[in-house]
Amino acid sequence: MTLSTTATDLIGVNGGQTALHNRRTVLRAIGRGAPISRTELALQTGLTKQAIARIADKLIEDGLVLEARRRHGLRGQPAIELELDPNGCFSIGANIDRDHLTIVAVDALGGIRARIHHEERFILPDRFMALIRDALQTFRRKKFIDESRLVGMGIAIPDQLGEVPVLGAPDDYHLWTSFDIGPGLRKLVHHSIFIDNDANAAAAGELQYGLGAESRTFFYILANACLGGGLVINGVRHRGASGVGGDIGWLTASTNISAAPSRPLGKIFSLFILYEFLRRHGIDASEPRDLLALDARGRALVSRWLAAVSVPLAEAVLHIGMIVDPDAVLIGGRFPVRLIDELLLDVHEHLEKSGMRYPSVHRAASFEDAAALGAAAMPLAQALALEAA
Repeated sequence: MTLSTTATDLIGVNGGQTALHNRRTVLRAIGRGAPISRTELALQTGLTKQAIARIADKLIEDGLVLEARRRHGLRGQPAIELELDPNGCFSIGANIDRDHLTIVAVDALGGIRARIHHEERFILPDRFMALIRDALQTFRRKKFIDESRLVGMGIAIPDQLGEVPVLGAPDDYHLWTSFDIGPGLRKLVHHSIFIDNDANAAAAGELQYGLGAESRTFFYILANACLGGGLVINGVRHRGASGVGGDIGWLTASTNISAAPSRPLGKIFSLFILYEFLRRHGIDASEPRDLLALDARGRALVSRWLAAVSVPLAEAVLHIGMIVDPDAVLIGGRFPVRLIDELLLDVHEHLEKSGMRYPSVHRAASFEDAAALGAAAMPLAQALALEAA
């Protein structure tokens, strides 16, 4: 897909003292628009053909870009198309949450080269660090990544991980409140460390590797053990004044589309809340895969729960639409795809009945590993200039 030449972060500058800016501009244009020719790069960025040729040759020499193929069928000499080299750089991403830890090794195109997953409740800081160390040793030993081209590591972690009360959390889970992840990780990874809210990370991954190619302003709802949200405006993640912009969990929603009583959406919709609902009906489910192995009665109960949840979720979508006016609202996370698709059918029904204008609502492209992939995307975005400043 070739982006519009009106994108302001794809405009280069012809003149002195601008080499780094133009390099990043060209790299960003290749990352977003590949496969793309040098002529198309010149048209998009406003740089001269000579400047594009010089920058492209240097990017190829540095191993970040490769000449993919010649484009035939046009007049004149076939154009050589440029793409990011998937082996040009690598990143590691990890998502720690109240019910799991996922670690991925990712190439320059966002392809997952290796994945280690621990389906485990309430991992404490010391065990988290041990599992990260073991994963890094495995990635290095099996050569899943080129260490010389590793650009950094990203960590996606829920805000207030040890503070927000969650059913079943052990007494010592509060250790997360005073635990500083950064220093420990810097002993294991001698590269840049990026740490962000899990929903912000998932939104970053969606921006770079999912529906961000089609929508530059969207709201991302992350449905995991608990609920989170991330906002992207014009291709840039909006963190807010205190870094928690988009935290939809505290948005109050009523139990039907037009009337009270109301509760925070995070106390209505999440995996843990669904597990508890099933437990009250005598059904044991503690992992996403358990939800796909239910009998007829269990599936009926889940459908009943989804139908109930769709009402406040539709109301939240209406509120988001009125305040932010995004291109889309996306739902991702660890809920099984089949359940999210069923939920979306109910949500769309309520939205249509509301008679109000609302943004389109879709299942996110990145799903189960959304936050881990988004964490890995953060160092890649810096290294490859994929995200606007």
